Amino acid sequence: MKKTLLATAIAGALGASAAAQAATVYDQDGTQLIVNGRIAMGIAGGGPEYNSSGEQIDNGAEFVDVFSRLGLSMSHQISSDLKAFGRVEWRFRGDERTGNGRTGENDYSGFTETRHAYIGLESNTFGTVMGGNYDSFYNSHVMAPFDVYIDQGLNFTLNGDAETLATAGGAKQARGDSLGYITPNLSGFQAFLSAKHYSDRGEVEPSSGSETVTQGGVKYDAAGLRLALGYVDDDEVGGGNGEMLYGASASYAFNDAFSARLGYETRDENDAGVGGYDSWGLGGSYAMGQWAFNADVYRVSPDNSDNRTAWAAGAYYKLSSNFDIFAELYQGDQPEITVSTDEGIDTADGDDMYWLTGARYHF
Repeated sequence: MKKTLLATAIAGALGASAAAQAATVYDQDGTQLIVNGRIAMGIAGGGPEYNSSGEQIDNGAEFVDVFSRLGLSMSHQISSDLKAFGRVEWRFRGDERTGNGRTGENDYSGFTETRHAYIGLESNTFGTVMGGNYDSFYNSHVMAPFDVYIDQGLNFTLNGDAETLATAGGAKQARGDSLGYITPNLSGFQAFLSAKHYSDRGEVEPSSGSETVTQGGVKYDAAGLRLALGYVDDDEVGGGNGEMLYGASASYAFNDAFSARLGYETRDENDAGVGGYDSWGLGGSYAMGQWAFNADVYRVSPDNSDNRTAWAAGAYYKLSSNFDIFAELYQGDQPEITVSTDEGIDTADGDDMYWLTGARYHF
């Protein structure tokens, strides 16, 4: 009971409450169609001070869209033990696009990304098989206890480098051209395996040909305790360094209000001496009435640069079942970089503290 209550409270802070506010458009004869989404607006500032070329950039405050989205979930009960399901979800920019070269100008581009589009079959006896564009199984099952922030804050799968953010989290060797299988829940134990296919089909000058990368693992979840162990074949074609990535996490709900988490992740350097690191993470979540709080600290030890200590924190308040407000902080502690100044060569901090505050309406 305590685990369920705590998970519900934290889920509200994370935006999973959108599912709770979903509108059932059709539900008859075992067939169901659900619409859900959110409109999220905020103000963000801070973060990286310099780009990868050592050029100083503007990291001042800006009005931003905070991952607004619209989704459709479908299902059909084929038999008492077998259900077919589907999910499609789009991102859209609720404020503006920057394609005109200046923020604040709207280019009316509408939807910007198909975030999910997958179908599958679910059986309590045989498990779940799915295919299409879905989130990384490694992130969803192994590092899920740390994926509690609306924006930045999840520091695993980053290789100690903020520029790899696009290939981290739910996008890690996933989202598109994938097949996955999840076993039934066996007294708290589950195993999972997913494969993603990369292809040069249609290219005039193919670069790498057809490749398939996998990720998988096992987890145990019972009585407030959650343990998970997994791997990712982190191929270069998907933004990795060509080596295997391994990770583990443990979390425990002490009571209805508080849970703690511990995580570890490692990846070897490749033959070029790039991309190796070890990372530890420690954090916790606390829920009290309409409030929820997250705090995490990471120790990242890249093989080819200095160690760093990153941290993240967030506070969330549910004004109603549909509307919440939030504030998040993240300090990546990126290593100093070499920059050119009028006085010659100098070093500069990699980033300022990133901050984000705003509100979301779930439907």
